Amino acid sequence: MDTEKQIEFDKIKMIWSELAVTGKAKESIKEAGVYLAERELGKQLRDTTDSRDMIEKLGTPPLQNVDEIREIMQIAEKGNCLTPHQLERVERVLAAVSRLKDYLKRGKMYENQLAYYEEDLDAVEEVREEIGRQIRGGEVDDHASKELLQIRVQILKCEEQMKQKAEQVMRAEKACMADQYCTFRNGRLCVPVKKEYKFKVAGSVIDKSSTGSTLFIEPAGVARFYEELQQLKISEENEIYRILYTLTAMVATAAGAMNRNISMIEKLDFIFSKGKLSIDMGAVEPAINTERRIVLKNARHPLMDKDVNVPLQFEIGEQARGIVITGPNTGGKTVAIKTVMLSCMMAQCGLHVACEEADICMNNAYLSDIGDGQDLAENLSTFSAHITNVLEVLREVDRESFVIMDELGSGTDPAEGMGIAIAILEQLRKSGALFLVTTHYPEVKEYAGQTEDMCNARMTFDRETLSPTYQMVIGEAGESCAFYIADRLGMPQEMLRTAVAAAYGEEAVDGYRFRSQESEIKKAVTAKITKNRQGKRATGLSRKYKRGDSVMVYPDKKIGIVCVPINEKGVLRVQMPDKKIWINHKRVKLHVAADELYPEDYDFSILFDSVANRKIRHDMDRKYTEETVRYEE
Repeated sequence: MDTEKQIEFDKIKMIWSELAVTGKAKESIKEAGVYLAERELGKQLRDTTDSRDMIEKLGTPPLQNVDEIREIMQIAEKGNCLTPHQLERVERVLAAVSRLKDYLKRGKMYENQLAYYEEDLDAVEEVREEIGRQIRGGEVDDHASKELLQIRVQILKCEEQMKQKAEQVMRAEKACMADQYCTFRNGRLCVPVKKEYKFKVAGSVIDKSSTGSTLFIEPAGVARFYEELQQLKISEENEIYRILYTLTAMVATAAGAMNRNISMIEKLDFIFSKGKLSIDMGAVEPAINTERRIVLKNARHPLMDKDVNVPLQFEIGEQARGIVITGPNTGGKTVAIKTVMLSCMMAQCGLHVACEEADICMNNAYLSDIGDGQDLAENLSTFSAHITNVLEVLREVDRESFVIMDELGSGTDPAEGMGIAIAILEQLRKSGALFLVTTHYPEVKEYAGQTEDMCNARMTFDRETLSPTYQMVIGEAGESCAFYIADRLGMPQEMLRTAVAAAYGEEAVDGYRFRSQESEIKKAVTAKITKNRQGKRATGLSRKYKRGDSVMVYPDKKIGIVCVPINEKGVLRVQMPDKKIWINHKRVKLHVAADELYPEDYDFSILFDSVANRKIRHDMDRKYTEETVRYEE
């Protein structure tokens, strides 16, 4: 029994989850359930109201996903060095904390209770400023320290000297050069020298072209600067690591404040997601009671279009604890009971409900049986699955539960289904729970109308337009309106009178006034089935050629002998001089009949069987043999 799925609360959670920013808040939404403590539920509902008010007055809060920061903080606390990218992520989160503090501070002017969460946030300004000053664009900035700036200036100077020296060599040995540019090969600055001038340029061969005609040589003068450059880069790397380790140590020192910030952002994200959902649904804060009373004014299903949804007026608990709802198919019975339970469950999860006003009692369990629940894997029929689910509900229900059941007693013999429906209602009544059920059985309506703590309700239906009005009237039993619908759709009077008599007896027939003037159903023109004709033509074809007939085969005009007569497709088999062929009878003409060529008892196997087959047949006539006669295809 998956009540959340049956009443579509799982879909509400999906919408709700998309309004959250952090992974932890999304996970909390996925696992959200009803609160059973009245004080805790009251706090959750106040948080939802406060978050909605703050969003409406101050706009969307500047929340940020902090999932990655937890891993970064663990790295810092272990003493490992953070990368510039990771430090920038820390700086961004601290900036988001600072913006969130400012946002919440502005909420204090409206005396919003959520605004005081600002005091639990620490922007750790010193760490944020140091990271922002020393890390830029995913790298350690030149001005992070005086030493790093000096080293990088020397590196640029050294690289420029290397380039000047290489260009000087190229100008001096211009005739030896394969091209007029210098290039880096394997990290070394080289000049392109023609192979035949290898020994005219002093230096080390670093690489060669794919054809081998050009050698890339590092001039001797450049090599001296290369060694100096490597020393400078080692110094640069050491200084960068010193800066990164210093910043990492600062982040690790602030780990306590950072972890509290992360937890607070995730908590506020969950709270504000409830406020966003309330705004999107146009919902209100419900009143909560423990007196087993539910009152909904102008309630609607939050997944339905507001423009077409008909508001629901509902009340239970004061006059009756159980309501049996009847009415026409597609009249909104199922939507109505889903709307009531969904509103109650959302309220008890700390969410606002899509109503104009709502007074909702707390329930210790939400139990439902909606849909056929058919399980093909378990080989359960609709009725079996239905009863299995109902029995599970009855095992769990008590006086503080809320139960809804759709089409009670359906899926089996009507008389027996009606009896089971009444038995289930009696058990629900004895449990003391609040319950809503829908049914079509008139006996169940009668039972509900005569039983203490129970009453009927109906979904209204416009007989003129054949459309439901989706209004619930509590205290009145409804009817399915099946006869009126069938009448308006053209069912003949005779059929309608038969239906009424079968359902309510002959005396009830005169109470119905049908519009239909049709006496019987007008038959439509239908397609006809064409059977295979087994007439004279088929019989004549089968007799046209016999085994042994000599025939002329067209268009080649060759003579052959019929070995297999015509079949039902008009095809026969003919023995030609070198092979047997299948051919349509229209391409064959009788040359000489078999009766004129062979005696009456002539053995045609002499003509059509191979020597080997005839020998095997001869052996079969005399004794047992394991040989097999093989026919040519």
